[in-house]
Amino acid sequence: MNRTVHSSAARAKAGASTAGRAPARKRRTNDPERTRSDILDVATREFAEKGLAGARIDVIAEAMRTSKRMIYYYFGSKEGLYVAVLEEAYRRMREIEAGLHLDDLPPEDALRKLVGFTVDYQRAHPDFIRLVMTENIHRGEYLRRSASIQRLNVPAIEGLRRVYERGVAEGRFRVGIDAVDLHMSISALSVFNVANRHTFALIFQRDLESPSAQIARRDSIVEMVVRFVRK
Repeated sequence: MNRTVHSSAARAKAGASTAGRAPARKRRTNDPERTRSDILDVATREFAEKGLAGARIDVIAEAMRTSKRMIYYYFGSKEGLYVAVLEEAYRRMREIEAGLHLDDLPPEDALRKLVGFTVDYQRAHPDFIRLVMTENIHRGEYLRRSASIQRLNVPAIEGLRRVYERGVAEGRFRVGIDAVDLHMSISALSVFNVANRHTFALIFQRDLESPSAQIARRDSIVEMVVRFVRK
């Protein structure tokens, strides 16, 4: 009987000692791709806001609730992470762009859709513009190290070239326009809306943030490019 009493008391004591404890946390599933993607998301904001020189790995690690060693494990160095951020920024844009199905549309409609998408995407992703501006300050030094950046951007040029060549074949677009040059013009008009909007709005006292102003500017850019290409 004494053994029974002691056993019951021990169980009661053990129960009392654990009553106030929080339930044990479940171990996080080891998902390297998800971890890598999450690091890139946080690093994108850090590099876009502060540039390569100002960004800090410890800030990224703290936001991720991980260690600097883990970040270096995935990306090798701060510069390696920066290059990966640039690659991912381009990859995301090109992935969405590939889903526009431009080949299914008449050439002029396809061109309008592509230009409109570019304007809207750049406007909605100012971090992308800041990253590109930062890399241009570095004269493309770090992007040059990327093994995939050119491959990522080839589909964008080829898609635009197909649209243009179909338009020429149908007699709707004029001959002699280079696809890369046309891509550059579309990008330039779209990027300006983001890169210069604060200074331009201040100097010329224009409200460029209102929905009506954004729609009007978008329509203007689309029409400008189409009229340039149209025969």
